[in-house]
Amino acid sequence: VQLQASGGGLVQAGGSLRLSCAASGRTFNTYTMGWFRQAPGKEREFVAGIAWSGGSTYYADSVKGRFTISRDNAKNTVYLQMNSLKPEDTAVYYCAAARSSAVPTRDDWYGSWGRGTLVTVSS
Repeated sequence: VQLQASGGGLVQAGGSLRLSCAASGRTFNTYTMGWFRQAPGKEREFVAGIAWSGGSTYYADSVKGRFTISRDNAKNTVYLQMNSLKPEDTAVYYCAAARSSAVPTRDDWYGSWGRGTLVTVSS
């Protein structure tokens, strides 16, 4: 599956953004999808994930209660709604797909990656 993330930009602290990740192919609904991010000088980290059915979601503690992951299998798209953004959320955000029934948090479980989209949160 090929992935294309979009929706990044510059936002003030406390603001919101919605990232989208469009997938090609007819098997999107068989993949668990995840969002990761990488800040300058830091390792890539898991942000959120959603199972193929949308029935299970998982969040990093740092974004729990502020970010919401969702998917629309009819549109082959996964979303990340980000509210109450903080400067420490600044990073390049990546979407990824995994062949897994659970929601992996390790990036090496994800076999397909999209290009990142930059999110910058100003203080």
